[in-house]
Amino acid sequence: MILNAFELSGKVAIVTGCNTGLGQGMALGLAQAGCDIVGINVSAPNETAEKITATGRRFLDLRADLSSITGIPELIEKAVSDFGHIDILVNNAGIIRREDAIEFSEKNWDDVMNVNSKTLFFMSQAVAKQFIKQGTGGKIINIASMLSYQGGIRVPSYTASKSAVMGITRLMANEWAKHNVNVNAIAPGYMATNNTEQLRADEDRSKEILDRIPAGRWGLPEDVMGPVVFLASKASDYVNGYTIAVDGGWLAR
Repeated sequence: MILNAFELSGKVAIVTGCNTGLGQGMALGLAQAGCDIVGINVSAPNETAEKITATGRRFLDLRADLSSITGIPELIEKAVSDFGHIDILVNNAGIIRREDAIEFSEKNWDDVMNVNSKTLFFMSQAVAKQFIKQGTGGKIINIASMLSYQGGIRVPSYTASKSAVMGITRLMANEWAKHNVNVNAIAPGYMATNNTEQLRADEDRSKEILDRIPAGRWGLPEDVMGPVVFLASKASDYVNGYTIAVDGGWLAR
């Protein structure tokens, strides 16, 4: 039965930045499909932990400042120590800084690039090494953006970092496919999350955005549950290096 290909029972997924929003939605979707979850966050993911354990799955709460890559080996070691293996990585943690490009600061550039692209790469590298050591392959799912395709306004480092996510997803897929490691990305559209709070509060800008989305609404965390389960499962074994837009039709308009 094809539905069996989406089954994730016995799998372990690391999800970064899963205390709220899309990260929480993806972690919950994976748990509902059978995964135990390792959550890596700066702050306490209390609500996420409660929702995951309510599904009957285990949740391991690890804390880290992902603006630095120094703690990555210890995080992977702890996850493997507790669960015995890792099967899936979702690189969701990300930040944004808004400022006119003409005035954009070096700090705003470096802060965003460090979390959104540098840490994403080195977290993927560390997990891929674990996949290769285990000999069973694995799935890496990076979170891209509409700004992987477009330029945006007042978010130069975010645009650069998310364009990098799409490119590095392809590179990792090319190199690691021989180890049975699939690397893909999800590019969420305009979602009702903390990152878009300013946009949604601006009535004029919010209307402009909604007028362009064929679905006529902001996306929700549950909208990314299906795509992340698909990319984490055997159903996507022949999908590699691709970025799936989950955008209510934004890019089609």
